[in-house]
Amino acid sequence: MSRVDEDDCLPILRALGDESRWRMVRLLASDRKAVTLGELGERLQLSNYNVSRHIKVLLEVGIVTIHREGRFKFVTITPAFRKRLQSPEDTGFLDLGCCQFDFTPEASEKQLHKPATVANLPPMTSPARYLMIGGFLGAGKTTAVAAVAKHLADQGKRVGLITNDQGRELVDTAMLRSRGFATEEISGGCFCCRFNSLVDAANRLSEEARPEVFIAEPVGSCTDLVATVSYPLRRIYGEQFSIAPLSVLVDPMRARRILGLEEGRSFSEKVLYIYRKQLEEADVIIISKRDLIDAETEAELRAALATEFPDKRILAISAREGTGLDEWFSILESEEQIARPALEIDYDIYADGEALLGWLNATISLTVEDEVDAGPLLESIAKEIQGRLEADEAEVAHLKMTLSPDNAFAGEVAIVNLVRNDFRPELCQELDEPIEGGQIILNLRAECDPDRLSAIVGESIAALSGDTFQLSLDHFEHFRPGRPVPTHRDV
Repeated sequence: MSRVDEDDCLPILRALGDESRWRMVRLLASDRKAVTLGELGERLQLSNYNVSRHIKVLLEVGIVTIHREGRFKFVTITPAFRKRLQSPEDTGFLDLGCCQFDFTPEASEKQLHKPATVANLPPMTSPARYLMIGGFLGAGKTTAVAAVAKHLADQGKRVGLITNDQGRELVDTAMLRSRGFATEEISGGCFCCRFNSLVDAANRLSEEARPEVFIAEPVGSCTDLVATVSYPLRRIYGEQFSIAPLSVLVDPMRARRILGLEEGRSFSEKVLYIYRKQLEEADVIIISKRDLIDAETEAELRAALATEFPDKRILAISAREGTGLDEWFSILESEEQIARPALEIDYDIYADGEALLGWLNATISLTVEDEVDAGPLLESIAKEIQGRLEADEAEVAHLKMTLSPDNAFAGEVAIVNLVRNDFRPELCQELDEPIEGGQIILNLRAECDPDRLSAIVGESIAALSGDTFQLSLDHFEHFRPGRPVPTHRDV
C-alpha cells in the first residue's frame, strides 16, 4: 500500500505506540467481530477503566467505532482502517512509512518491524514536568486541568493526572477518566499530608502511562502547598521532576464578593483565611470562567487582586471557550518555580477553617422503569439539595455530580456543578441518549455540619424517587477535615 503523509501518520503512531492498544487492535482485526467492553477486558486481562481509556484514544483517531445494540455497546474496527490493513499478500499489516505494525494472529509482542523514526515526534523529557493547579472549592480547577492536559496531549506529550480529596469516590477523577486521561486518585487527606502517596501515585502512572508531564490537582481547601509539596519534591526527587510555577484559580464572582466588590453571601473569616492564603502563595493567579463576566468586571477584579496581592501575575481564562490560555500554557510548559521564603501561616486558624467545612461523598444507584435523560435528572437532584441548603443558610462551596450509565462503553458520563447558593446548577457534560440505569457520584462541600449535609442529601433523594426512577445510596461518608499535619515542610 502507499505510504501515508506525516499529518496522518503521527496521530495513528501515537495511538498504536501503546502495547495495550496494539493488542486491542490485533484482537479486533483478527476476530472480525464486534465485542463488548467487558469481553475486551476479560480477554486482554485489563480493567474496564483501562479498556475504556484506550478505546477512547483509538476512537479519536478513527481506528475503531462504537455502535449500540439494545442496552449494550460494541466496538469494531472501522471500515476505513480495515481497508488500510488489506494488501495482496496479507490482511494484517499497517505501513505508516516510518514503521509497520503487524496485527496478524501470529505477531509477537514486538509489533514494530522497524523502529519509528519520525523527525517531528517530540523527544522524551527528563526529568518529568510537574504542574500543580490549585484554587478554592468551585474555582474551576478540574475543567482547567482537562484543558491543560488536552493541550499537552495534542503536542504529543504523555500526560498523567493526580486528583486529591479528603474522602473517596471523586467526581473529578470520573470526569477526567471519562475524557481519556490516565488518572490516579489520592484520598483521605491533602497532598501535604499524603506526600508519600503523591509520589506513589506518580510511580503508578509512570509504570502504566510513562508520563512526561504530571498534573496534580490538590484539595480545594488546602494551602501551604509550596513548602509542603513543591519544595520537598524538588529536594528529595530533584532529578526526577522539573517543577512549574504554582497556579491558583479563582471563581470571578466569589472573588469579587470576598474582595468587597459586590454584595452576596460568603464564608466565615476562618474559611476565608484559607482562601486568601491560597492566593498569597500563588506564583500565578488565574481568573477562571472569564466567559461569565464582561470586560469591565474583569478589569475591576484584576485591579482588586493586584492591590491585595501586588507581586502576583494575574491572567484571565475561559477553559470552556478556550480563550486566554496561550500565555498560561507557556508559563506551565517553560518556566521553573522560583524559590522564595515559605508562606507564613497559622496552622491553628487553618485547621479551624477546614473544620468549619462539611464534606460529603456518596455513590447512588439509579434504577429506571423505562428510560430517563441524565442531564435533567442531575439538575433536579442539584436543585433539590440547593433549596434545602438555602433554607438552612448553609453556604455551598461546591456540589458536583457525575452520572455513569449502565454498560457505558468508553467511560462516558453526564456532569453537573453548583458553585454558589445563588447560582443555578450547570450541566457541563451531557450524554447523547437516554439511559436505563446507572450510578451517580456526588461530592458536596459546604460550610455546614456534616450530619446536616447527610440529612439534606438523604431527604433530597427520598423526595425525588418515584414511579419512573428510584435512587438508593450505595456508599456514603460525611465528615469534617482533620487538622493538616504535613509530611514535610521546607522553609
